[in-house]
Order: sequence, then C-alpha cells, then structure tokens
Amino acid sequence: MRADEAVPLGRTGLRVTRLGLGLASLGGLFAPVSDRDAALTVDRAWDVGVRLFDTAPVYGYGRSERRAGAALAGRPAGQYTLCTKVGRLIVPGGTDTQPFWADPPPGVGPRRDYSYAGVMRSVEDSLERLGLDRIDVLHVHDPDEDFPAAVSDAYRALAELRARGAVGAVSIGVNHAPVAARYLREVAAPGPDCVMLAGRYNLLDRSGLDELLPLCAAKGVAVMVAGVYQSGLLADPRPGMPHGYSTVPEALAGRVAAWHALCRDHGVPPTAAAVQFPFGHAAVTSVVVGARTPDEVEDTARMLAHPVPPAFWAAARAAGLLPPGVPVPAS
Repeated sequence: MRADEAVPLGRTGLRVTRLGLGLASLGGLFAPVSDRDAALTVDRAWDVGVRLFDTAPVYGYGRSERRAGAALAGRPAGQYTLCTKVGRLIVPGGTDTQPFWADPPPGVGPRRDYSYAGVMRSVEDSLERLGLDRIDVLHVHDPDEDFPAAVSDAYRALAELRARGAVGAVSIGVNHAPVAARYLREVAAPGPDCVMLAGRYNLLDRSGLDELLPLCAAKGVAVMVAGVYQSGLLADPRPGMPHGYSTVPEALAGRVAAWHALCRDHGVPPTAAAVQFPFGHAAVTSVVVGARTPDEVEDTARMLAHPVPPAFWAAARAAGLLPPGVPVPAS
C-alpha cells in the first residue's frame, strides 16, 4: 500500500490518501516543534504523496492550525483534504487547559463549547487561522465532553455548513468507540459522513471492532484511524520516550513485548505492522499518523509500503495476539 493512494471518503465527493498526517505534534504535543521544522514536516509529507491533513483548534491552542495554514498556503485547495474540529474555542484566559502541550501561546486557552453559536464561531476562527474559506472535513471533537449538545446543537451547525457547501464532510473525532457508536445511532439523519477513531483500532486495542466499525460499514460511514502506535508504544516502548504513559500497565507492557518479539521473528518492523493493520477492515479509508520531523513522515510512508507477509498475521493469531475474527490486510 502506498501513502499517495487516493480513495473515496465514503459517500462524500472527497478523496483522501491512505496515509494522513496528524498535526497535533506540530502544535507541540509532548515536546516543542519550531515553525521551520513544522513547515519542513508538512513539505516532506507532500513530497511522499500525503494529501490528507488533520488538525484542531486545541492542538497547541491554535498553533497547529496556523502552522498548517502557512505550510499549505499556495497549494491548490482541491489537491488536498484538510480536517479540523469544533467543540473547543481558543479564547483569552480559557481554563480547559491540557498539560501535554509543550509551549502553548501565552494568555489563551481552550474553552469547551458545543453550542450552535460556539461551533459557528469556532469555524470562523479556524478559517482565519488556516487562511482558508472552506473546510473539507469538520469533526465534532470529543463529543463525550458534552454529548447532549454535541449530538444536537453541534451537529445541527455542521449539517447546515455541509448543506451550503462551507464544509465538505461532517465527522466526529473520538477516543472512545462506544461514544462514536452511540453518536451514530442517536444523531439526526443523515448523520456524519465519517468518523476519526483514535487509539481504539490498532494491534493493542481493537475495541473499535466490537460495535463501531460494523456500524460504520452498515451505514456507509468512512473511518479514519489514528493512534495506530498506541501513543508510541509500538514505535518505541522504552521508558522516557514521549508515548504519553507515565507508567505502562503490566498487562499492556506484556502485549507490547509480545508484538515486538513476533516482529523480530518475522523481520517485520513493528511500525509497519501497526500502520497497515487497520486496513484489514473495509470501512477504514485512511490511517492518520502524527510526526514532528520530516524523517518521521518519510519513515511512516516507507512502513506503509513495507511487505508484511500473510504468515506474520497467521503467527499473530496462533500466538493469541489477534483473535480469529479480526480482519487482517490482504497481502
């Protein structure tokens, strides 16, 4: 599979590349990133064929969106797909702060707001930071933060924007698969066009398969999968690496070690297995992976194309790392 392979985004008229670049890291996730390195990272993604980019207002409190807009400026909007999110406004003195942004801009912070007016203001603010007049994919970010408003007021705003062409596709961005499934069941028709699922469909956590992915397949809702490295544990599980775990639970550490051992036995890089695994499910259109340097982008593109033989997946089943019913990528 190639990073630049483009496929339809579900029932929308959009097309997305198999590999997307998540821009949280360029907002300063866990460690600071310079403006120059952010621009070079997006440039390298473009060079390897990535045309799907995902950001959010809360990523670095506006910094990720501004850097995305600057890096993509001058490139024809029709040649790439840009996603951003609603649900948090970036305002002076915003108090809903998050501890993992390394060097957020001073004096501002996020404030949760899933109201109709808040969503419309969020979109206006995002367009200003991005330097665009239209958003390709707009996610309701973390709808579990205020589910009643997210499934009603926020969706009503997004559906209106979609109807008038200001937004190409409506989506939700979630960390919990049951929340997404509930959203798809309860939202007014026609509902979201796609879902971004982070950290819940990968080699270590397949809870997305319990209900959400079959539901998406039945409804024709496209799925973008993020968090395939389980916060970095499948890339580099060593203590001190920026994987978001202060202490890795013992059971999880055991499964991480087992996957790394299996990969060594079969000569398959763990990141290759991780980035390719979600494509075993037909509802998955893209995998979105974060990067903070050009080399990380290039490495991910190479891992997506790295051969992973059927024998590897068969061995994973035999070792009990994959249950029998979990789909795996075709060779």
